[in-house]
Amino acid sequence: MADSAGGQMPPGMQAMFVAGQAMAQGFFDTLARQHAALLDSSGAAAPRLPMPETEALATIHKTYAEKHAALWSSMLAHESGAAAEAVVSPEPGDRRFAAPEWSASPLFDYLRQAYLLNAGLLREMAEAMPIADSRARSRLRFLTRQYTDALAPSNFAATNPEFIKTALETKGESIARGIHNLLADLEKGRISMTDDAAFEVGRNLALTPGAVVFENELIQLIQYAPLTDKVAQKPLLIVPPCINKFYVMDLQAENSLVRFIVEQGFTVFLVSWKNPRPDSGGHHTWDDYLDKGPLAALEVVRAVTRVEKPHALGFCVGGTLLASALGVARARGEEPVSSLTLMTTLLDFSEAGELGCLVDEASLAAREAAIGKGGVLKGQELANVFSFLRANDLVWQYVVGNYLKGGTPPAFDLLYWNSDPTNLPGPFLVWYLRNMYLENNLRVPGKLKMLGQKVDLGKLDMPTYLMAAREDHIVPWKGAYLGRGLLGGETTFVLGASGHIAGAINPASKNRRSFWTADVDAADPDEWLGAAVEHKGSWWLHWIEWLQARSGRKIAARGRLGSTKYEPIEPAPGRYVKERA
Repeated sequence: MADSAGGQMPPGMQAMFVAGQAMAQGFFDTLARQHAALLDSSGAAAPRLPMPETEALATIHKTYAEKHAALWSSMLAHESGAAAEAVVSPEPGDRRFAAPEWSASPLFDYLRQAYLLNAGLLREMAEAMPIADSRARSRLRFLTRQYTDALAPSNFAATNPEFIKTALETKGESIARGIHNLLADLEKGRISMTDDAAFEVGRNLALTPGAVVFENELIQLIQYAPLTDKVAQKPLLIVPPCINKFYVMDLQAENSLVRFIVEQGFTVFLVSWKNPRPDSGGHHTWDDYLDKGPLAALEVVRAVTRVEKPHALGFCVGGTLLASALGVARARGEEPVSSLTLMTTLLDFSEAGELGCLVDEASLAAREAAIGKGGVLKGQELANVFSFLRANDLVWQYVVGNYLKGGTPPAFDLLYWNSDPTNLPGPFLVWYLRNMYLENNLRVPGKLKMLGQKVDLGKLDMPTYLMAAREDHIVPWKGAYLGRGLLGGETTFVLGASGHIAGAINPASKNRRSFWTADVDAADPDEWLGAAVEHKGSWWLHWIEWLQARSGRKIAARGRLGSTKYEPIEPAPGRYVKERA
């Protein structure tokens, strides 16, 4: 085989080059079989998976061969004692090959760079494939990343110098610990991401003082105790996602959004969703979640505070549920809230990210048949999906650290929460996936009927604050931005730094990262970003100022939690949040 200069490739380089091409061919053959099987199952003919144009493919392979030739030359220089500069480097944020053992050895230095070249070849071929459908293209990108991430040399004992060094230094003890960790995780049914014994809800998590003042079969409603002598006249209701537990918003005092809001002089209520059990609770529908969730909670908040139009905040799917519930209330002729805040929430699912690409007619029909009329999606299955959206950070990092190197992950409250998933009722889930992710029906005025009412988000004319996160892989910020075009009132859009959770839970006490604002109401998110101004610090401070300006006069803090009708049932955080999936 000739290199780009017309000579012969050395045998070692030729082997790696051929291996990379075989890796690519094997991957696309597998994709083709999956593509054909999917179409066969739906009763359609199975056309060939399209391949890149010949000219584009030739260009990709030429560049690939040239880089491999440069890498081989670099490795030879490294062997002779000269400093070798990397021909290819990991993408920003990729820490898999950061340890000095990878660069100290010419062999492992070559191995990691050859892997990066091969992975880059697959990505380029995937991008070059003539696929017009955006959902199919997103699925291809997702599958390509899963394939290349899984085959990284860092994931295997024989090709990971960190494993070898640790095993030698510990005289094999790290191997024994790794096997012990693997067996323990197999028994738990999940990968350990943190020290589970270090945290407990109600002991050192979810500690903001308050009481449960209402409960039904789907929610407990928590009212938090005031931390100031005076409070804003208008209270705030928070609706977290039912897909995860609420205490991500109330981890510990220094990073609790709930406590921050209470400290700013607000009366705060929060919905704590019940974790449905496989033997019960699997019959609840989307309408049940609206009726017994946000709508029931708003009724209690009004009764306890005697304020007809409180504020409301929804986070992630909690925001979708909240906006839908307010749409129902508006269709009934009510004016339900003074303001609406949506954190990392999709209303228009046109840009639904990688979660959207995983929902198709065939997979959804299978779910509908299995649990659409009853049953639950187990929380761990859902947690696994979210983890593989960031596999290197949330899967392979722990495979290497826990099993290959025999380590124990440190205590980290956010990862404890991440490992504490919730089940979802089948009827609720399949309705949500079909009407939101697959068919995007919420954006069409009046198309969806909920609780007997045709919902039109354009009739929600209260001021709305929309927050999205720039690196969010679950709710892409451009998708969240599109919600502005569906709502009928004044909207303020703010873009935070970082991802879905780290961007949203950005404590004002630490005041790190950045956020962007712009005084334009552009239809196109890129146009908005072009006019946006960056501000250092937490978006919480910007939002609380926005909320205070719409909260009326200050009144004396209420001396008791609940009311005569809604007496406290138990201290916060309540029973529901402690139920394990």
